[in-house]
Amino acid sequence: MTTTTQPRPTGELELSIGGMTCASCAMRIEKKLNKLDGVTATVNYATEKAKVAFPESIAPDELIAQVEAAGYTAELPKPATPEPGAAAAEPEEDPTRSLRQRLIGSAVLSVPVIAMAMIPALQFTYWQWISLTLAAPVLVWAAWPFHKAAWANLRHGAATMDTLISMGTLAAFLWSLYALLFGSAGVPGMTHPFELTIQRMSGDANIYLEVAAGVTTFILAGRYFEARSKRRAGAALRALLELGAKDVAVLRDGREQRIPAGELVVGDRFVVRPGEKIATDGVIEDGTSAVDASMLTGESVPVEVAPGDPVVGATVNAGGRLVVRATRVGADTQLAQMAKLVEDAQTGKAQVQRLADRISAVFVPIVIALSAGTLAFWLGAGGSVAAAFTAAVAVLIIACPCALGLATPTALLVGTGRGAQLGILIKGPEVLESTRRIDTVVLDKTGTVTSGQMSLVEIHGTEKDEALRLAGVLEHASEHPIAKAISRAAREKFGELPEVEGFTNVEGLGVQGIVEGKAVLAGRAALLADWSQHLTPELAEAKAAAEADGKTAIALGWDGRARAVLVVADTVKPTSAEAIRQLRGLGLTPVLLTGDNEAVAKSVAAEVGIGEVIAEVLPADKVDVVKRLQAEGKVVAMVGDGVNDAAALAQADLGLAMGTGTDVAIEASDLTLVRGDLRAAVDAIRLSRRTLGTIKGNLFWAFAYNVAALPLAAAGLLNPMIAGAAMAFSSVFVVTNSLRLRGFRSTSGAA
Repeated sequence: MTTTTQPRPTGELELSIGGMTCASCAMRIEKKLNKLDGVTATVNYATEKAKVAFPESIAPDELIAQVEAAGYTAELPKPATPEPGAAAAEPEEDPTRSLRQRLIGSAVLSVPVIAMAMIPALQFTYWQWISLTLAAPVLVWAAWPFHKAAWANLRHGAATMDTLISMGTLAAFLWSLYALLFGSAGVPGMTHPFELTIQRMSGDANIYLEVAAGVTTFILAGRYFEARSKRRAGAALRALLELGAKDVAVLRDGREQRIPAGELVVGDRFVVRPGEKIATDGVIEDGTSAVDASMLTGESVPVEVAPGDPVVGATVNAGGRLVVRATRVGADTQLAQMAKLVEDAQTGKAQVQRLADRISAVFVPIVIALSAGTLAFWLGAGGSVAAAFTAAVAVLIIACPCALGLATPTALLVGTGRGAQLGILIKGPEVLESTRRIDTVVLDKTGTVTSGQMSLVEIHGTEKDEALRLAGVLEHASEHPIAKAISRAAREKFGELPEVEGFTNVEGLGVQGIVEGKAVLAGRAALLADWSQHLTPELAEAKAAAEADGKTAIALGWDGRARAVLVVADTVKPTSAEAIRQLRGLGLTPVLLTGDNEAVAKSVAAEVGIGEVIAEVLPADKVDVVKRLQAEGKVVAMVGDGVNDAAALAQADLGLAMGTGTDVAIEASDLTLVRGDLRAAVDAIRLSRRTLGTIKGNLFWAFAYNVAALPLAAAGLLNPMIAGAAMAFSSVFVVTNSLRLRGFRSTSGAA
């Protein structure tokens, strides 16, 4: 007996896919690629990319041929970055431009066609021929993407919304053309009287050009608004890669020379001054400082570094001058690896097939069967061929629901407009289904549950006001984030502070100076001990308790004695505990996820009421935590604000970014919360669920009016005014239903 084994994937590449019009197209391409032996492919409709793992036996050209065989285009990725010094690339062409042009042209031509069909007073002699002249470009040029997609669907035995649009508009147009050329609809003085009577009529006296033009315009409007949202999908990677330093002071022959950061090579030594970004991953060779790595690691307290310590590119030097030797450059850096994590997460995120496509997949075959059955019935019943074809075509015409094109965009426009007023930005319709299903919400700590800024929280000692004033004056001369927290608290209480004299930064220990004639020391207990200023048992106990909770304790001494301990920490936002209660009220389980140490994380979780804590995780681990929860069958929402959250935001079923955070996190998310208030996340989920419910209601009514008229069409009783009225009433209902979203109210009392 012989067994066949699947060839193992040995290569991986990303293909740019063209020609997709909906999520079902992505599913079709994915299925086609996965038919090849040893190939594993995932296709992302939003980013228009396919990530493919393939064995040696398959060449990339075969993958492209397979996509083209499915009716789409594919090409290999272009080089990621131009050579250093090359001219700036041309700005990328707006992919929504063609759609916008078709929409504008279609709207300009369709308005008079609909007006003449619905208002008898405008039906002058030969009005029907003017309607044909205006409607023809709409159906042939503006609706071409729908016809093209419908043909691709037909070749693969599938039916989507594009099939329904193409079929209905072509039926309406071709029948109108027949009635004008061979029937009585083209005679001078022909009118559509404004009457909703149900009677058998001669089909060759009716035209339905307004159905063909109106449906095309409304559907194009919906597609344009969706395309505009979809265009943002790749912006997370661009924003992430722009975080790095643009140029760097490299040491060559003992002299500093500024060069573009992209020209650094492994082994180069470069200088980083206070406030500058570190250009690439490396090891410190000279100098000590504090490095703010919060955007990458999530740690709220800057990390003290000295010679021999590793540093990461794009983090900020908050203290002294550093000389760093580059150890990783380009695609090997931690920042580049994070960009890859974001890209992988976006590509791997399951795409929700549009509701309209799912309905169309069932509705279209039923309508075609009903139309064929109507034709067969009338021919079998002895009716004329003209009457039989009139009834059959009427079924196709009335089945094309104009309001289908309005169902999603109108609800989305009203919902997103109301969201914007409340500080919630919804990126597109495809994110809404996730809000209904989520059961677990993962919360980043720093900047999301907490303020993300160090603040003075406690002072221990007998002379608290004097301790704060002296510490504030001394620390005002330092650039360290902890020093800034103390000086800020002192200024808020005492106003303007005097100047410090003889200020000295003692590397790795703290600072010292003369304030109003008093010698003041602030920093580690070891600094005070060097001056024989030992902490009292009470102060030592307070310091230990603060550090056990993950807070930072600064010892303070003056006039030859240790007198106080100042405690600094990243404070919990005042609204976070209420937000957690509201999330639980929505049936969600909150989880705290942070790169900070476990003591800090547990202290914050206890304060706001979160039971599950996952601490001390790196950015890649955050993605793994989200994947693990998803593997357990949970539908996960992630709320974060930093670069270190971007990949996890993209991986989660629903990503919510705090607008007070980094651009990368905002771009990688599905929803952006403009306010720094966690209660906005509650409002975002509620509003998204309400908007999704409205879209579903709209889709029902978009079909309901037309389905109700199907029996009339099958019976040969379809009056053009009934067809027009069904189209108009369903559209009006959909718009009115969507406008109800304006009454959505925030739980936090926002306007």
